[in-house]
Amino acid sequence: MATKKKTKSLVIVESPAKARTLARILGNQYNLKASLGHVRDLPRSKLGVDVKNEFLPSYVVPRTKSKIAKELREAAKEVSTIYLATDPDREGEAISWHLMNVIKSGKKEYRRGIFHEITEEAIKDAFKHPRSIDMQLVDAQQARRVLDRLVGYKLSPLLWKKIRRGLSAGRVQSVALKIIVDREREIEKFVPVEYWSIEAELTRKAGEVVFRAMLVGLVKGDKLNIGNEEEASAIKEDLEGASYGVAAVKKKKNTRQPAAPFITSTLQQEAWRRLRFSARQTMATAQQLYEGIDVGNEGSVGLITYMRTDSTQVARSAVVETRKVIEAKYGANYLPAHARTFSKVVKGAQEAHEAIRPTRIRMEPDQIKQHLNSAQFRLYELIWKRMVASQMAAAIYDNTSIDIEAKCRNSKTDYLFRTSSSVMRFPGFTTLYAEQKDAGEEEEKLSTLPQLEKGDALNLSKLYSEQHFTQPPHRFTEASLIKMLEQHGIGRPSTYAPTLSTIQEREYTIKQNGSLQPTELGFVVNDAVSEYFPNIIDIKFTARMEDELDEVATEKKDWVGVVRDFYTPFEKDLTKASEVMERVKLSEEETDEVCPEGHPMVIKMGRFGKFLACSNYPEHKYTKSYQIKTGVKCPECGKELIEKVNKKKRKFYGCSGYPDCTFAINAKPLKQPCPVCGGLTTVYRENQARCIKCGHREKVVEEVAEEAVTAGSG
Repeated sequence: MATKKKTKSLVIVESPAKARTLARILGNQYNLKASLGHVRDLPRSKLGVDVKNEFLPSYVVPRTKSKIAKELREAAKEVSTIYLATDPDREGEAISWHLMNVIKSGKKEYRRGIFHEITEEAIKDAFKHPRSIDMQLVDAQQARRVLDRLVGYKLSPLLWKKIRRGLSAGRVQSVALKIIVDREREIEKFVPVEYWSIEAELTRKAGEVVFRAMLVGLVKGDKLNIGNEEEASAIKEDLEGASYGVAAVKKKKNTRQPAAPFITSTLQQEAWRRLRFSARQTMATAQQLYEGIDVGNEGSVGLITYMRTDSTQVARSAVVETRKVIEAKYGANYLPAHARTFSKVVKGAQEAHEAIRPTRIRMEPDQIKQHLNSAQFRLYELIWKRMVASQMAAAIYDNTSIDIEAKCRNSKTDYLFRTSSSVMRFPGFTTLYAEQKDAGEEEEKLSTLPQLEKGDALNLSKLYSEQHFTQPPHRFTEASLIKMLEQHGIGRPSTYAPTLSTIQEREYTIKQNGSLQPTELGFVVNDAVSEYFPNIIDIKFTARMEDELDEVATEKKDWVGVVRDFYTPFEKDLTKASEVMERVKLSEEETDEVCPEGHPMVIKMGRFGKFLACSNYPEHKYTKSYQIKTGVKCPECGKELIEKVNKKKRKFYGCSGYPDCTFAINAKPLKQPCPVCGGLTTVYRENQARCIKCGHREKVVEEVAEEAVTAGSG
């Protein structure tokens, strides 16, 4: 009997979307399968690391992946060559290695396909030049996985025992929490200091432009610290009789260069500043754009390059295409003489990735808007604008700074005032895009002044004094925290989003008007880890650990040695903490509900999350499920809508009368009824409310704008 001829090669990727896009490019000579992420990992029910035997990991195929693993093994039997086309980073390398070990199907030829964008040119080139599995990258990922498992599975149970169930600790997570807690304590200790400013309204002569100048000190160089109203009034009185004149005029042409194309951290930062996307939402949306979107006749197309990267370099072909688009769309004046290049400045930058950019610059956002949902369009537009702007001409400004002397006859004091202006002469890249600032960073202000020369006499129109108080440092937003972590070399592109999600899901922090504020639980966990495990929350120590993990990838260090150097002192700290750490009692939050015996109900945390319990425990052990009320009536039965969480841990809002009433919605309900039909309104996209009955839309208040972004992207 003749054997069946094996005609196709098997290609394994992580997701069905990626598989569909590759299938369109590669054709029917390849059989595409999706692993749905990792098919093998450390067991969930136990440590899975043999600390006495070179930290040997025990990998298993999770029950949820057994069907997929079986399907992949069956598919492998039909081919002689298997292409492992997982993502082009260390985690992708590890997934490919695990796939190879799970399949174990006879003498197969395994080839690793590497590409940073899912385009026809990149895919076909990758399949022409495959390589073998890079075990240095695999070992670097194994070291990180084992370290995180040791910290998580050794430290978390201690926190459960000493503080409360359901807590967790991790290397990067604990440092991120410490940064937030330390900032909050700075804010708590901050004592405002009063100070006053004085401005003079001046003009050269009647009928000319009036302008303002700020008092900055004395002409001889001394600074002025005006601490109260009395001091301000005395100086104002002195200045009323002063003679004013221009002491110096400084003019300078300044150029402002565009920012580099996005890397993972800058994309997450700017997506928060502009779109109010969380880091998790940004990465989930970017993954969709990378893996492929159906854009009509072309089918599924990968719209951006790989989104986990810390490199700002861009392929030469993409730069050439970008410059052609700029010249055609904006004109030759907006095109610099030479292509702009950006060097990597990120500490610990790894792998020769590209920056995050559109795979086709000519595919402008508006051309494909109809094929994208709101979140996809807005993020693609942001990435497209950033890439195009990075190759545009610099913006040019004429900056003028004017020093003004105020000579007081009575006090014989010469005061120094200063004013400045910035006039844009050529907008350059700012025509398309300019990076936004974090809270506390000053935006560049454009202003004009009259033409003044040194020696010009000036007339005082009016003096203004204003009271101020020094301000505490700003709380971190997701954007500014990611920026801080990156600056210190804490974590890597793949860790920022899960770190931020974890500290919020564990209720160590909450978002208040977009800023991260530690909870009581966050303070307690941080203080416990800080006291007994100082290395884990030390920024410099954690940054060194990241460097050592990078060195594993370049064969400079052995991964077992790196883990051993960490674990030996950690184990000693763990033993000591288990013996001497005292049980921490958290305050319990009372609710307006009472138990059947009339005692107030309090919120407690159990194995499956929050629940309500009688405050008279243990004498009375009455409990009930915890519900977050919305104050909004169900449009079908009139009972209250409450916040719920589904099996995928996603919020939704359902009727409290369930199962009698099954009404449910994904978007957050609003108390204000629709002004058109009186129906239920929900948050929708950014700063919008939408009626679920008639579809009417209108603006919503700022407090729910952030939630509207998330609600509108699902």
